[in-house]
Amino acid sequence: MAINTPIQGSAADLIKVAMVNIANLLLKQKLSARLIMQVHDELVVEAPVKEKEEVMALVKKEMEEVIKLKVPLKVEIAFGKNWDEAH
Repeated sequence: MAINTPIQGSAADLIKVAMVNIANLLLKQKLSARLIMQVHDELVVEAPVKEKEEVMALVKKEMEEVIKLKVPLKVEIAFGKNWDEAH
């Protein structure tokens, strides 16, 4: 528990910062996409098909660069008509 708690707590902080950054960028760039849900270390975004590529690139970049660390944060991104299809 002494080892796991700081790791999970830090991961939770990272995703919260990323969520705020992404939500602000979506508004700033006047995109229709919106964050609709967080599931553990995942973010679910609803977006029109015409914004798909732009939004996927934005989310991936923001999540990988949320905070500069000595080790890289690698993000996998997928899409689908629903959460299950995206997996």
